[in-house]
Amino acid sequence: MAFFKDFKSFLMKGDIINLATAVIVGGAFGKIVTSFTNDILMPPIGLMLGDVNFSDLKCVLKEASTDAAGEVIPAVTVNYGNFIQMIIDFIIIGLCIFLVLKAYEKTKKKEEAAPAPPAGPTQEELLTEIRDLLKK
Repeated sequence: MAFFKDFKSFLMKGDIINLATAVIVGGAFGKIVTSFTNDILMPPIGLMLGDVNFSDLKCVLKEASTDAAGEVIPAVTVNYGNFIQMIIDFIIIGLCIFLVLKAYEKTKKKEEAAPAPPAGPTQEELLTEIRDLLKK
């Protein structure tokens, strides 16, 4: 029974909840960036480069063939177009994270630079004032 209690306490720690949230949001963010890259960014770039679809770029090492039984043996290819696509995704994700962190740091600096509220009298000062008033 102690195992389950410890496990529940482990799962309910703030760090674990924050980490799980970050993983879920990060996965969704990755899908958004991949869609942005594949569906919005790459088509115009491919068009500018002469109607090139990056996902179709590949180097054929061995052509597809048919064996003696009539079964098709697929071609052996190096799909460097997908690799280029993933590099662009990585750069865009890195840029977005960089911009978010810069904005976060800027808000933190503003909070630190904000003037401290005027300090009120300390407890000792209040007690001293009350004592002096009582003496009068």
